[in-house]
Amino acid sequence: MKNNVLQKLLAICLASLLVASCSPRGSQVTEEQGHNRYRHYQLSWPSAAVPDAQTVGTARAEPVRWPVTNSEVEPDQALEQRAQRLLGAMSLEQKVGQIIQTEIKYTTPGDVRDYHLGSVLNGGGSFPGNDKYATPQDWVALADAYYHASMDTSKGGLAVPIIWGTDAVHGHNNVIGATLFPHNIGLGATRNPELMRHIGKVTAREVAATGIDWIFAPTVATVRDDHWGRTYEGYAEDPALVRDYAGEIVRGIQGSGEERFSGDHLVATAKHFIGDGGTDGGVDRGDTRVTERELLDIHGQGYVSALDAGVQTVMASFNSWNGEKLHGSRYMLTEVLKEQMGFDGFVVGDWLGHAFVPGCSNVSCPTSINAGLDMFMASNHDWKLLYSNTLEQARRGEIPIERLNDAVLRILRVKLRAGLFDAPPSARALAGRTDIIGSEAHREVARQAVRESLVLLKNHEQLLPLAPGQTVLVAGDGAHNIGKQSGGWTLSWQGTGNTNADFPGASSIFDGIKAVVEAGGGQTILSADGALPADISADVAIVVYGENPYAEMQGDLKTLEYQAGSHKDLKLLKRLRARGIPVVSVFLTGRPLWVNPELNTSDAFVVAWLPGSEGAAVADVLFRTPSGDIRHDFTGTLPYSWPMDLAQKPLNYGDPDYAPLFAYGFGLTADDTDTLASNLPDIRAERDKVDAETMDLFSARPMAPWHLFINDDDGAETEITGNRHAHRRVRIAATDRETQEDARTLEWLGGGEGSVYLRAWSRIDLSEFLLANAALVADVRLERAADAVVLARMQCGDDCEAEVDVSALFSELPLGEWRQVSVDLRCFADDVDFSKVNTPFHLSTTGEMQLTFSRIAIASATASHLACTD
Repeated sequence: MKNNVLQKLLAICLASLLVASCSPRGSQVTEEQGHNRYRHYQLSWPSAAVPDAQTVGTARAEPVRWPVTNSEVEPDQALEQRAQRLLGAMSLEQKVGQIIQTEIKYTTPGDVRDYHLGSVLNGGGSFPGNDKYATPQDWVALADAYYHASMDTSKGGLAVPIIWGTDAVHGHNNVIGATLFPHNIGLGATRNPELMRHIGKVTAREVAATGIDWIFAPTVATVRDDHWGRTYEGYAEDPALVRDYAGEIVRGIQGSGEERFSGDHLVATAKHFIGDGGTDGGVDRGDTRVTERELLDIHGQGYVSALDAGVQTVMASFNSWNGEKLHGSRYMLTEVLKEQMGFDGFVVGDWLGHAFVPGCSNVSCPTSINAGLDMFMASNHDWKLLYSNTLEQARRGEIPIERLNDAVLRILRVKLRAGLFDAPPSARALAGRTDIIGSEAHREVARQAVRESLVLLKNHEQLLPLAPGQTVLVAGDGAHNIGKQSGGWTLSWQGTGNTNADFPGASSIFDGIKAVVEAGGGQTILSADGALPADISADVAIVVYGENPYAEMQGDLKTLEYQAGSHKDLKLLKRLRARGIPVVSVFLTGRPLWVNPELNTSDAFVVAWLPGSEGAAVADVLFRTPSGDIRHDFTGTLPYSWPMDLAQKPLNYGDPDYAPLFAYGFGLTADDTDTLASNLPDIRAERDKVDAETMDLFSARPMAPWHLFINDDDGAETEITGNRHAHRRVRIAATDRETQEDARTLEWLGGGEGSVYLRAWSRIDLSEFLLANAALVADVRLERAADAVVLARMQCGDDCEAEVDVSALFSELPLGEWRQVSVDLRCFADDVDFSKVNTPFHLSTTGEMQLTFSRIAIASATASHLACTD
């Protein structure tokens, strides 16, 4: 094994030409390779064997003994006896209720009492009373109502408190005014495990102020393919860093020693067990095809430290491991996690994850419980059917009583350890404390995290840090946009539909720049498009741009090229450079992306990741003091390798032929001399291009570079970034087809034209699709037939459009059934220049109609097809 490690280390050094010498974990290597200075570049595989890609394919090709963890939460005999007494007093109905968790949108306090429910959750964008602006007191009031219902014995129930879980993944991100930290990818750049404990504690305090007991964090995924839409939820591609962080976050949330589960410490969750960051192609909920040794060495390390720290819950993962769904894997959930590793808390499912196990559905899955799942996450409206089916399966013995008792005992154990029996939420120490939510002390921890997370990739002629006494142009659509800088899982599941007004107490990146520059005697000009008044010139331009918010599934990418097809931000950078203005790029992103063109056009390039609510802290690093001293130096280093070539997929240090543009661990300081060339290869690799036969325009969300709009005949155009909106003639709402909010329901109200359409900010070349005889294809479900003409349009500008009557296509559809429909692209060819299309899909009617769509694409024609001749 030692020889294998040495061979790998040597291969990395020779193949990548990154360093002059390599050393194992424990040393710091500072080397030069042309323009790159690598700091703290550590080769740190946590076990003896470095994964070997050639052994992938067999789940358990060699016996692997998983480590026995040593939980800091020690067994308590008195507590165990109390849990056994409670279990013995329960009816079968009460036991089944305990293993079901429901969503607050579909659960009343009466349901909690009548069904003996063990838990509730609020998903992303779910609030008390469905009110986004619910106050901490509103949250506590609902928590109290559920609690008292769970303790109500008036109908013969047993008093067992409900446990409420929430996705507080970068702060209490569902609550207005909460402190929002950088997403995990930014925290990984800090290389500061001690800071993780502080962040965990702050998060727990703010969650406790709303009466909630349980946090679905930390995510301990080791991400291997950055196409994955949850890349930013992973701390790093290095399993050792994930291991170092996971236990500290858990200690911060749950506390340690006598502080554990005190008033400002809650129950934590290690998620998602296991291998969620290793799916083939980075496809969310896909298949992780690795050996068991790799599963432990790469994807299991966060669980080792989290279990050592005493984490009380583990969330099962949506993904499969070599074809087997983890929600149905007895080997992983029971034999490995519980028996070999010694986990004595409970395993919760993930958002109807049980339904994807073969033979299961939303409302029935004994396989998952028998495999070792202890609590269903039954997050939709039909959870009562799951309850009744599970009850019947337990009565028949399909779910053995021993397995059911074990699941319930684990849930009771955690509730007793957490002190949930002691007092209702409103009587707990921090409940309702509005001074805690977004407090100055909490925000200062977040500002520290922002400062330490910034990674400097380019700094020609040591442009940064800037002198504040200058005229500074601040451009880009991310400069004064707190929602964009915060990313997904922010007040809504996908992080969309928010404005700066939704973040009281927070600051944008521009806010910080303005304060620092004006304090230093300079001037700031905010102009998203980079325009300057004719009588003013700028000494420097700071352009803040990057990815728009997204979360799981909807964030998956086919290419890591930034703004593929449009390059809107690159055009802004080039306009500024053409005017002779030095350009500082501040890049907002949830993953490494191919930005060679943007790097070439920038004098300095800073990766700010997704910094959260404290954007002002970015300026603390970008600018010097008025006296010329460095306020805070750049200390962040890359937690993920940065691609030189789009064909490098996946790209992780330790790979054969590892040759990134910037290696794992790279990051310049202000004093470093940067010699990065400004002529990096900027042509997208042909082998990375998407197949010309298919282009998704909408797949659960608008796919970049397309944006979704609705419009009225009075010109009331609105971009749809949230989950619902209404106009006079048309309204739209997110709904579920197969997964959460993966479809949109459109209702035309009549009385005038209403429209829905997809548009890009620039014109896209779709001529290759026309030549391939492709079609505009949509997955639709007709809810109510149209009573007027339905028109499809395609546009390449105000003076370039074609319109086709598609009424017959929709009139043939059965009501309430999903169908694919398509329109030949040649129907639009006479009047549309396909080399510059900006609106490929536009549907309108003046009458009434209702339909739901989940996917719109340019692809091969379907059976329900409107054909056109040349």
